[in-house]
Amino acid sequence: MNSSTFSVFTNWHPHPEVLISLTIIELLYLFLVSYIPQKNPNIKHRPYDTALFTTGILILLIALISPIHEISDGFLFSAHMVQHLLLTLIAPPLLVMSTPNWLIAPLMQIKLIKNCLRIITKPIIALSIFTLMFSIWHLPNLYHTSVTNHYIHISEHLMFISTAIIMWIPIFSRIIEIPRLSYLLQLPYIFILSIGQILVFAPITFSTEPIYQWYINAPRIWNITPLTDQQLGGIIMKVGSGTIFLTLMIIAFFNWYNEENQIK
Repeated sequence: MNSSTFSVFTNWHPHPEVLISLTIIELLYLFLVSYIPQKNPNIKHRPYDTALFTTGILILLIALISPIHEISDGFLFSAHMVQHLLLTLIAPPLLVMSTPNWLIAPLMQIKLIKNCLRIITKPIIALSIFTLMFSIWHLPNLYHTSVTNHYIHISEHLMFISTAIIMWIPIFSRIIEIPRLSYLLQLPYIFILSIGQILVFAPITFSTEPIYQWYINAPRIWNITPLTDQQLGGIIMKVGSGTIFLTLMIIAFFNWYNEENQIK
């Protein structure tokens, strides 16, 4: 590995819009979970939630300003798939499960917001929105546009994160007005999500030639061809998401099984 290649793996890009926005979100969360329980003794905040939320924010930072971002944008499609896993399947569920009902209760008092959330978080709509958004942005022409235009790329990431949050709400919601699915219904919901990944995984992995021109022309930092890099990216996407979804299905199954035994 020469010095120029080494610099790619150590190059952090502290994009101001990322640092400022995520810092504001983190500080606002810390303020609210400290201030609201002080004003209302009936509200108890779990330090565990703060740890989960902060971990989610840190993962977003790693995905967007660490060398992963540099490598994914300019060199390796497979690195881009790692970034997308962090943005959709790792950080968002941590943010959802660490947001208690009392924290966003004031927003749910606004009828328009409550009605909109109730609609878009219905299971079939939530998984459809996420799957459609994730699939569309991996179409070659739109993908090329995103990696060549900074602001479109920002929009892509915002859409990934926001639709992923919507997608995870039916599983991890702590909102009274939008309860999570029962453990039994989580099983088909997660299974359908895993099937939806095939729309992107299959053409990327089983293509006989590279389909993303950006990475065909990208400098080679490893001794890896564009096609191998693309296929590796597809495998990372499917194995990574499959591992997460399978783990959640196993957890949901055993939780459902325990509930059934308790009823008996």
